[in-house]
Amino acid sequence: MVQSFGLAFQDVDNNWSLDSWRTMFNDARFNEALLTTLLLIIVIVPVQFVMAMGMALVINAKLKFSGLWLYIYAIPLGISELAAGIIWYAIFTQQGWLNSFLQGLGIIERPFIFLSFQNEGWLIFAIVLAEAWRATSIIMVILVAGLQGIPRDYLEAADVFGASFWQKVTRVILPMLRPSLQVALILRTILAFQAFAVVIALAGQGATVLSAESYRWYQDYRDPHVAAAYASLILILSIASTVVILWLVPVREEQTG
Repeated sequence: MVQSFGLAFQDVDNNWSLDSWRTMFNDARFNEALLTTLLLIIVIVPVQFVMAMGMALVINAKLKFSGLWLYIYAIPLGISELAAGIIWYAIFTQQGWLNSFLQGLGIIERPFIFLSFQNEGWLIFAIVLAEAWRATSIIMVILVAGLQGIPRDYLEAADVFGASFWQKVTRVILPMLRPSLQVALILRTILAFQAFAVVIALAGQGATVLSAESYRWYQDYRDPHVAAAYASLILILSIASTVVILWLVPVREEQTG
């Protein structure tokens, strides 16, 4: 990582230079790649947290078959990012399962092109859904571990005082869950910045996210310096996001001690 960061500040003669950064900022695809990456993160992270929190609460409630649901929800953990992208490509492609299902119901007459830059809204929806399915289980496992660390006395006291389910979640569970929320938010945000295989599998080589641009400059243009600049920008944004999360979701001393 240090070597890659240093490479971003060197030219082809290994002299210190900002040329790679200038090339990156002047790249015709840079603005779109940055905006698309930020948009995906703004959408993916909240959607996944709502899903993961819901699943974690169900599993922690120890309802009937909750153990089975834990195993089902954890299945994506064993699937690689590329394999997940291929699975969802098979669902959304013109000859895929979704089009076949909709045609079978008579909702559409001909296959709809979901994975097209002409239908960018549907393309982003497909990427968000695929990423949510692939990585929500990671967040869920972290939140389940955090929920199981909350003393039952707190929840029982809330029941005694007549707290509703929503009041227990907002006033007891979430405050006690801050350390786990911190870890999960930071991990998921960093992984979202690095999302690559799912995006490429669904959007193809035309995908414009920062990680894909780094790959493009290294593989297609054979310019490791600009590729390193893109990778370094991802690192800088990840660190900045971590600082913001630590500020937005502080952990009180009594919770860590």
